[in-house]
Amino acid sequence: MKYLASSAYRHNLAHYAALLLVAVLIISLIRNVLKLSAANEKIKREADVVENLKDKKEEIQKQLEYVQSQDFIEQEARNKLGLAKEGEIIIILPDEESLKKLSPRREEEQELLPEPNWKRWLGLFL
Repeated sequence: MKYLASSAYRHNLAHYAALLLVAVLIISLIRNVLKLSAANEKIKREADVVENLKDKKEEIQKQLEYVQSQDFIEQEARNKLGLAKEGEIIIILPDEESLKKLSPRREEEQELLPEPNWKRWLGLFL
């Protein structure tokens, strides 16, 4: 009888050990799957960053090509240095505020809109 009890005890102990081992393996598997999923998300984010950087690089290269072009150099020489080609005449106009001060005023511009109704009512009561 003693032998039977100890045999059943050993048999139950073996089952519990096997269940514990399976539980540990399942937990380990779940952790690895979660780590793998997080790594995939990070790879996707970094791939988006790389794509954005490639787009910026292309944009900067296009801008560099334009800046190195003869058209840009000519435009900058005209606009910033005031240079011109042979036979061209440069006309420099004053800024907009100076032009407004020099131009004659028309009375039509001053009375474009009639007085709003609320001002008329206010004037009536005051």
